[in-house]
Amino acid sequence: MRLLIQRVKRASVKIDENVVGSIDNGFLVLIGITHTDTKETADYLAKKLCNLRIFEDENGKMNLNIKSVKGKLLIVSQFTLYANCKDGNRPSFTDSAKPNIANPLYEYFCNKCEQEGVEIQKGIFGANMEVSLINDGPVTIMLEH
Repeated sequence: MRLLIQRVKRASVKIDENVVGSIDNGFLVLIGITHTDTKETADYLAKKLCNLRIFEDENGKMNLNIKSVKGKLLIVSQFTLYANCKDGNRPSFTDSAKPNIANPLYEYFCNKCEQEGVEIQKGIFGANMEVSLINDGPVTIMLEH
């Protein structure tokens, strides 16, 4: 499982010109799921994400987590995080889990983040989405397990 985390001032997801998820102040999280991922993987990364201290404290140090700043998560499925570009110029996505495995784990991960006490918004799994954001920092971090 891979999480590409961007600290944002604002982020939103549109499908066919309709906003399906939006947040102010928080993380835009792009999540990629591979064949070997399990609920235990999702548990670990949800806890890590919700306790990641990358918001600034009163001294300007990255020392606060998303719960401390009452931030939100916008979680978007992103199978292309497992693109393999080693051979040729056309990416292979064989390392990405099939939808029947990835979608339940995506939903499970989202629920685990809510159980950690963070409000979430989501994209629509498998949909063609238009994602907009205003990156804060910029701060972009990759978590993997």
